[in-house]
Amino acid sequence: QVQLQESGPGLVKPSQTLSLTCTVSGGSITTNYYYWSWIHQPPGKGLEWMGAIAYSGSTYYSPSLKSRTSISRDTSKNQFTLQLSSVTPEDTAVYYCARGPFRYGPGGYDYWGQGTQVTVSS
Repeated sequence: QVQLQESGPGLVKPSQTLSLTCTVSGGSITTNYYYWSWIHQPPGKGLEWMGAIAYSGSTYYSPSLKSRTSISRDTSKNQFTLQLSSVTPEDTAVYYCARGPFRYGPGGYDYWGQGTQVTVSS
């Protein structure tokens, strides 16, 4: 059973960088052929795919967020990380990490983290 868990600060100030880590257990983030994604859900809105890092280490991003999104990984810890720069209150959302078979979302996720609330406020 694959398990994912998000961690990181729940409050970020505007203009700062949001950083979250997803810790994976029960499966390796280097296993062919899976993609490890970040998805967020602003209050009252639907899920939005942000980006993913592949089993190979290649990264893929939503066009709307690419300019300020960076996903990286630490294979020794079986973790991958989201960095979202220059945040505004519109970035307030529940953030999820998830596993899926496609390099681009949405859809196909078979395992999800519980999600973590991040609020952008001064």
